[in-house]
Amino acid sequence: MSHTTDPTPRNFVLCSGEHRVCFSTALGLLGALIGGIASILLPLNIATAAAMPTPNVPEIAARGYLLQDFNSGQIIAEKNSREQMEPASLTKLMTAHIVFSELRAGNLQLNSEVLISEKAWRMGGSRMFVEVNKRVSVENLLKGMIIQSGNDASVALAEHVAGSEEAFASLMNHHAEKLGMRSTHFVNSTGMPDSNHYTTAHDLALLTKALISEFPEYYKWYSIKEFTYNDIRQHNRNTLLWRDKYVDGVKTGHTDSAGFCLISSALRDDMRLISVVLGTKSKEARAKESQKLLNYGFRFFETRQLYSANSQLTTSRIWKGASEQLPLGIADDLYITIPRGRYDKLDASMKIDSHITAPTTKGSQHGIVDISLEGETIVERPLIALQGIEEGSLLQRLSDEFSLLFE
Repeated sequence: MSHTTDPTPRNFVLCSGEHRVCFSTALGLLGALIGGIASILLPLNIATAAAMPTPNVPEIAARGYLLQDFNSGQIIAEKNSREQMEPASLTKLMTAHIVFSELRAGNLQLNSEVLISEKAWRMGGSRMFVEVNKRVSVENLLKGMIIQSGNDASVALAEHVAGSEEAFASLMNHHAEKLGMRSTHFVNSTGMPDSNHYTTAHDLALLTKALISEFPEYYKWYSIKEFTYNDIRQHNRNTLLWRDKYVDGVKTGHTDSAGFCLISSALRDDMRLISVVLGTKSKEARAKESQKLLNYGFRFFETRQLYSANSQLTTSRIWKGASEQLPLGIADDLYITIPRGRYDKLDASMKIDSHITAPTTKGSQHGIVDISLEGETIVERPLIALQGIEEGSLLQRLSDEFSLLFE
């Protein structure tokens, strides 16, 4: 028979069949005996500000947009976020991601010199003004692409990595598939218009999150406000770097067909947001609409870390094993993004498989952690074994087999 050790178990539920342990964040640490084994979930920090009403998303003058929390991945606001659109120079985020990957793999060095081809030199649009048949370091080309949005720098890097821009585009599509960018296809490294070159706000947010999380040592270059090459000084086109001290990247884009686009990211009080705005009418509009989204997200939402990766949340009885207790937790840090002031309305529950039998491997799933806000599930995560448990001795297996007859 299952029972609880807490004398006043408010909001605590045990369900028949699969074991289910529910608890309110207001209770703090709560223990339950499930099949005779203590099951304890880590307490949540319940300090919270007063709840405030959450207004509708402000009107955003763009063809499509998306506002997402970096840590939780939760989408706060969106419009046409999965509609395919031209990315213009936002394409260069993927070009950078591939070059950063090559640097990390040791296939390139920042001081490696790149021979500038005639094709790269002849590129129109925004340029860093490299000269044909001259050699330029990978670092300078990256900064020319990131800060000055140089099409010439993008092509030079693509040719150096893959031999040709066409071959590099195949690499771009391969990386896009690995990142889950299901509605994206690239044909060049720059974002120059082409009917087969497209993406979505949703996919661009995935790419941006990957770039920030995987390459923090290079992401900081997106906050540099100006860069000088060949005695030509050019400013970063992301004007939010001057207007908002919390903004630290990432990229602008523009063609006549794509309109004016901006991906921006800002970090305030350990909360990072990613904003993707596509198809506005001017440089000023892309900055203004992006700022509106960021302000809305920071003003009316908050992100909290509930649990850490590989930390024990509970234990469960495991049968016929070398040990009788199986520690359970989650594989990744668990963050949630909710309207401000509603943290104390959260509930978390665990549904644990009944009759877990050895052997089991580290990382195998044995239940679910469910986070709900006022009765509605907002996050679910697999509850996994934090260690493997081998089969027990013959005597242990026979003893447990007998005990299971009475379960």
